Amino acid sequence: MSLFKKIGVLITAFMLILCQTGYAVSNQSIGWGFKRATNGEPPDAGNKYNELLEKYDAVYKGPGDRKVLYLTFDNGYENGYTEKVLNVLKEEKVPAAFFVTGHYIRTEPDLLKRMVNEGHIVGNHSNSHPDFTQISDEQIRRELKYVKDEVAKITGQQHMNYLRPPRGIFSERSLKVAKEEGYFHIFWSLAFVDWNVNQQRGWRYAYDSIMKQVHPGAIILLHTVSKDNAEALQKVLRDLKKQGYTFKSLDDLYMNSPL
Repeated sequence: MSLFKKIGVLITAFMLILCQTGYAVSNQSIGWGFKRATNGEPPDAGNKYNELLEKYDAVYKGPGDRKVLYLTFDNGYENGYTEKVLNVLKEEKVPAAFFVTGHYIRTEPDLLKRMVNEGHIVGNHSNSHPDFTQISDEQIRRELKYVKDEVAKITGQQHMNYLRPPRGIFSERSLKVAKEEGYFHIFWSLAFVDWNVNQQRGWRYAYDSIMKQVHPGAIILLHTVSKDNAEALQKVLRDLKKQGYTFKSLDDLYMNSPL
């Protein structure tokens, strides 16, 4: 067999393997991260990641020319603070998106109903919180379908368009599968270590962490398990409003974006 024929056979075999595994695009694992914003300047993930996210209509920040913020929460389990968070959002008339897991759905149906009834978006954070780069396309689809279907049964929310990848880990393959299922990946441009319930440091820590990183177009990620967040939230919202910021929903972000 000639060298060219051998190369052709190898290429064909490689393509067949890709098709069989469903990994026709890269499944290289990426942990979302960036250099934190300072002095009101939006962070930049770099051309490589910006282009990848744009290809699949994923976002981590809104337009930087408007003082608009997008508030999001991850809800893996309940720690007793979500009711307070919802009370503050209602009083301040601020919309939010709550990304929930299967565990949260099964254990907190009343809070889910309240989120939807009060005008918030419930998004998908997967059923079992796996690393999407380590499971098959079909498993990803099942993870997403479970959350969407169960939220619809409990709350009546018939559409679910937004996904936050569990653990903040993704690949081009998982972006592609999610988009095929009708989801936009929602990353973030403002976050801090708030999820560790054994390392809460007081409301001032949460307040300062947010205020130091805030920028026009920020997608803010908070965790509702945090006592610090619950205690700081109202002051954060009021002080950001005093700075001229307004809060909009993810629906507003996508309706007013060039995607």
